[in-house]
Amino acid sequence: MADKAASGEDWTPAHARLHGLLRSRPLLPPHQRLLIALSGGQDSLCLVKLLLDLRSRWQWQLAIAHCNHRWRTDADANAQQVKDLADQWQLDCWIQTAAEPPEGEAQARTWRYGVLAQVAAAQGFDVVVTGHTASDRAETLLYNLVRGSGADGLGALTWERLLSECPGSSPERRKTSVRLVRPLLGFTRSETAAFCQRFQLPIWEDATNQSRDYARNRLRLDVLPYLQQHLNPRVEAHLARTAELLQADVEYLETQAIALRQQIQSKQGLQRRHLHQAPLALQRRVIRQFLQQHLPQQPNGEQIDKLVALLAAPNRAQSDPLPGGRSPSLGRLALPRLGLFPVARADSGYDDTRSAQNYR
Repeated sequence: MADKAASGEDWTPAHARLHGLLRSRPLLPPHQRLLIALSGGQDSLCLVKLLLDLRSRWQWQLAIAHCNHRWRTDADANAQQVKDLADQWQLDCWIQTAAEPPEGEAQARTWRYGVLAQVAAAQGFDVVVTGHTASDRAETLLYNLVRGSGADGLGALTWERLLSECPGSSPERRKTSVRLVRPLLGFTRSETAAFCQRFQLPIWEDATNQSRDYARNRLRLDVLPYLQQHLNPRVEAHLARTAELLQADVEYLETQAIALRQQIQSKQGLQRRHLHQAPLALQRRVIRQFLQQHLPQQPNGEQIDKLVALLAAPNRAQSDPLPGGRSPSLGRLALPRLGLFPVARADSGYDDTRSAQNYR
């Protein structure tokens, strides 16, 4: 098809794929305000270029956000290049710098998404868009698999989700739902690299991506290339497909668990007899959802399994202490209730995803 992108640039297969995806999957509806997370790496540069070229077709309003973790000596120069690119593209740009460098990927990820949520809510953006790819999805599946995650973690990198509430924002803003969208999950990292090369986009090379001190880098640099060479050249795409299938199952089970929990939950707790009769997959999810509502810290999978085992235990059996120092007695099960009593609402839920994924 000899079509052209709306901006006048060449209309590539990548443009056609993303345009077709967005027509079939309503991730980024017309007329929305999109805040693009731009690290300066190849994936996020590819994302910005594609959205710029498709902007007039979809009538989006675009802007850029960059998070400076202060991890590298060139971090400020990286941030300046992002700002220069935003000026070149005539896009508004917000750059946030960490007061102190985060301690590890998990803390960095929490800080980064908190910043993106705050900027989006404060500036009236509907969506935060990141450049995660099928390659990231494959890495996440393998990373969580070797850490013993369940289906939630294996399918964790989803096309979209809600960002958490913004700390410190007004009550009105806290009610605003900002979505996180990953429209490049159908592209591999090799494809985004080829796209950037075609349009001569100035990729900022992050030296930490080559360090084997990080487990994710070892997966990217060693494990996946080995699997591609010796088992399946398309292993990234196939693992990403597996994650997609698992996510569909997870969404269905979560819906069923919510419906069951709403039927058996009261102010005193959960009705033991009805929960005990449910399939094991729903027992775990109902208990996890219940604990998410009431515990001050995240319960882990081992704690959830211990509570599941107590469903069939004698009435006076007890679990190990849960986060917050609670050691719920199940002696009350004669009521019959699961003896878990509300405490302070959790700041965040059960981390079955176990993902410390960077945006790119």
